Amino acid sequence: MNVARLRQIALKMAMLGSLVAVLSACVTTGPASKLGEKDPEKAVKLRTQLAAEYIRSNELDKAKRELDQALETNSRSVDANLMMGVLLQQEGSPSNMKKAEDYFKRAVSIDGSNAQARNNYGTYLYLLDRYPEAIAQFKIAGATLGYEQRYAALENLGRTYLKVGDTANAEKAFTQALQANRDSLIARLELAELLYFQQRFTLAGQMYEDYVRYTGQTNQGARALWIGLRLARARNDDLGMKVLVNQLRAQFPDSQEYKRYLELQHSSEAVWK
Repeated sequence: MNVARLRQIALKMAMLGSLVAVLSACVTTGPASKLGEKDPEKAVKLRTQLAAEYIRSNELDKAKRELDQALETNSRSVDANLMMGVLLQQEGSPSNMKKAEDYFKRAVSIDGSNAQARNNYGTYLYLLDRYPEAIAQFKIAGATLGYEQRYAALENLGRTYLKVGDTANAEKAFTQALQANRDSLIARLELAELLYFQQRFTLAGQMYEDYVRYTGQTNQGARALWIGLRLARARNDDLGMKVLVNQLRAQFPDSQEYKRYLELQHSSEAVWK
C-alpha cells in the first residue's frame, strides 16, 4: 500500500467522521490486573474499555497492551477482537491495515448478529474501496432493530451505494436513516443533493433548510454550502444564492466546490453538478 493510497484512506476517514463507532463505557471498576484474578470476563471487559479510551486519546501502544492481555484471557471476546481491529485500522500502516481484517472477521464469525461488529467491518471495507462487501455488512447492521447506532449504519450504507452509482438504494438507505433518527444530519444533506439531482427542488430545499436549522448558517462546510447554492439557483433565489456564494468564497476559497462554482457561474444548465 503506497503513500498516496494511505492519504486517500485518511481523507475518507476524515470525511466519514463518526463512521467508526468505538465501543464506549465508563470505567468504574478497579485495576484490571487485580480484577482478573477474581473475574476474568470482567477483566476482559475492563481492558477493552480502557483500550477504547486510549484509542480516543491516540495512545495506541497502551491500547495494544490492554487488548493483548484481554485476548490472552479470552480470545473469543467479540468486543476485544473488534477493538483490536479498530486500533490497527486507526494506526493505518499497510501491515496493520491487513491485520485489522482478521480481527473484524473473527468478531463477526464469533457473533454474526453483532451489529457493531458488522458496522465496523463495513467501515474497514469501505475505506479499502471494497464497496460490495461493505454494503453486505452495512445492510445487516442497518436491519438490526434495537441497535443504538442503526441510523449510522444506514448512513454508511447510503454513502456506499453512492460509491457504486446506485442512487435509488442510496436514497432508500438515507430515508431509513432519517426514520431511525430524525436528527441525522448526514441523511438530510445527502437526501438534499439526491433530490436536487432529481429536480425535486421543493423537497430538496426542505431537507437542506432542516439541515441548516440543525447546524446553523455559519457552521456549514463547503459541500453543504455548494448544495445550498445550487438549490437557491434552481429556485430562482438570487439573494440566497449571493449570500451562499459570498460565504463559500470567504470561508473556503481554495475548495473544489468554490472552484466548481467559478467554472459554472455562467452556465445555463438547469442542474449544476
